[in-house]
Amino acid sequence: MEGKLIAKLPEEEHPQITFGWAAKDQSGVLSPFKFSRRATGENDVKFKVLYCGICHGDLHMSKNDFGFSTFPVVPGHEIVGVVTEVGDKVEKFKVGDRVGVGCFAGSCRSCDYCKNDLENYCSEMIFIFNGKYYDGTTTHGGFSDIMVTDEHFIVRIPDSVPLDAGAPLLCAGITVYSPLRYYGLDKPGTHLGVVGLGGLGHMAVKFAKAMGVKVTVISTSPNKKQEAIESLGADSFLISHDQDQMQGAIGTLDGIIDTVSAVHPLLPLLGLLKSHGKLVLVGIPESKPLELPVFPLLFGRKIVAGSIAGGMKETQEMFDFAAKHNITADIEVIPMDYVNTAFERLLKADVKYRFVIDIGNTLKSHH
Repeated sequence: MEGKLIAKLPEEEHPQITFGWAAKDQSGVLSPFKFSRRATGENDVKFKVLYCGICHGDLHMSKNDFGFSTFPVVPGHEIVGVVTEVGDKVEKFKVGDRVGVGCFAGSCRSCDYCKNDLENYCSEMIFIFNGKYYDGTTTHGGFSDIMVTDEHFIVRIPDSVPLDAGAPLLCAGITVYSPLRYYGLDKPGTHLGVVGLGGLGHMAVKFAKAMGVKVTVISTSPNKKQEAIESLGADSFLISHDQDQMQGAIGTLDGIIDTVSAVHPLLPLLGLLKSHGKLVLVGIPESKPLELPVFPLLFGRKIVAGSIAGGMKETQEMFDFAAKHNITADIEVIPMDYVNTAFERLLKADVKYRFVIDIGNTLKSHH
């Protein structure tokens, strides 16, 4: 027993009444939801949410695809807005600042990872929604009108980056930027493959090109070729199920960022790598493990690796890099009440390349 005999209603847990949209069960259907946020603590930044991107993670969590959702779930982890209040001890932000918060609401702040700006690998990392905060209450994400977050997990959005098209950088952007840097795939002249041209994939192409990298997009959709090369600046395009094309590109890539979140074969991708090449997985397949062919690893000293999001320092660096190189996401802005249709379209990959909800203008509070 936790001492809480009577569970409080979501809108009574904290003093600040908040409105959002939540999945109430694993149908994953979202509907209006009234809850509450904590009072702005001494280290907290409170901000009015203006836009929030939609990621596959939001969809999976709403449907309990990972098996650890606690309903109701208020998704959203690509959250941007304007500061309305700061705690007494907040140093980095003031009222009126343009800010964002991504995947994390907290971490232990004292382990080796946290001390080295790798909060994303802290074993006590608290997810921005469907997590348990220090006070025992459930965290709720950005499909809502206000956020209250510790300043450590807030980033400043440079003035030249538009809030709507900048929102997806908080997950899609940092999720590809971090492995490009960490695995050394950011050097000019490097040849990178990007698998899957969706929210993450299109950001990987943009960042890699800005770093001076040669980019090959690998996709199942032939109709994405023109867009990949003409609009996003990719150097070449491979259709993953075209044997001849794949065969012709064997041993040509230094690294691959694989953004696909469905179960898919790794063997053809490993074949594209040069010796010492790195296949970095950043998409999260729901539950099934992928098959790992060992021969190509041994006979090419190749690496299959993973990466999740990025630490706060690196996330800020990425925003500054994006501002310098004019990098934003390609988005479709939608009203809040379109979110269930957007989820259905996202499942069919019917979006170029990221949905962003216009929270500021379309989230109606249901008093």
